[in-house]
Amino acid sequence: MTIEHNQTAARQDDGLLPRPDLASAKVSVVIPIFNEEETLEALVKRLIEVLESLAGDYEVIFVDDGSRDRSLSMLREFRANNERIKVIALSRNFGHQTAISCGLDCATGDAVIAMDGDLQDPPEILPELTQRWREGYEVVYAVRRERKENIFKRAAYKSFYWLMSKVSYLDIPLDTGDFSLMDRRVIDQLRAMPERNRFVRGLRTWVGYRQIGHEYERSSRYAGESKFTLPKLIRLAFDGLVSYSFVPLRLVSNVGMLVSLFSLVYMLYLVVARLMGDTTIEGWVSTVAIVLFLGGIQLLSLGIIGEYIGRIFDEVKQRPQYVVREALGVEVRSNRSGVAP
Repeated sequence: MTIEHNQTAARQDDGLLPRPDLASAKVSVVIPIFNEEETLEALVKRLIEVLESLAGDYEVIFVDDGSRDRSLSMLREFRANNERIKVIALSRNFGHQTAISCGLDCATGDAVIAMDGDLQDPPEILPELTQRWREGYEVVYAVRRERKENIFKRAAYKSFYWLMSKVSYLDIPLDTGDFSLMDRRVIDQLRAMPERNRFVRGLRTWVGYRQIGHEYERSSRYAGESKFTLPKLIRLAFDGLVSYSFVPLRLVSNVGMLVSLFSLVYMLYLVVARLMGDTTIEGWVSTVAIVLFLGGIQLLSLGIIGEYIGRIFDEVKQRPQYVVREALGVEVRSNRSGVAP
């Protein structure tokens, strides 16, 4: 089932031109990997079977994000048996979004598919994504029909997407992740973006073009435990909120004005009470409560402002977004990257 994006999806009568047969196209699949030794063998087997069934050329780019298990050595073995499998090993763990960005930077396909390596993104729906691309859409993003996570994670995700829909200046589709197919033109635009704090699904929405959603059943993890801990999920959500919304800063201003207005009204009340002969000295409890309340508002405001300033500081340093320790079968061609000696 497909769902058109509210702002950027196109119809046939809007100039949607079908692409030629896949036999003349190349598909790249980008997969970030972090401690996935229990899943890799099944992932590669299922993925290669699907890609071999498609007409045309393909490549699979695994980005090892500082794994501490056997993931990297297994990837080297897969590469030795299939030259279409390419491996990038980062010098340390730079984070999921950075690893995806690294793979997108190095992909050479006419269409590039980003997906996770835990088999919650089923490789079997790749032909459906490529079919929508052949119809003329530049972005085909996968929409989760139902989540298999526990109730707490489902509630957290739902709250995040609800909040994003309320405060973001972008219309980021609900219940979507990084699992998507992007046309070469979209990838070139993403590669040209210089920012280092990456929120890929937000960048994907920002570039526009013709986008459409494709519903799928999200599977449970094939094996092992999720590498997305609660702090990492909160950080990712905060990245999305700060990167694509000015509401936190405006909220600070609005709260400041409300507190100032309340203080002014209270001072007028004290003046009127004094003129009317009320000399009663109020207790210290109310004074301490007000001081603590204002102190909390000030610290919260400084924290929000500091988050934006910290991101500005991170951007102006112009450090590489990631450092590549090893590259097998792929050329690292991004000005955001560094190469370890």
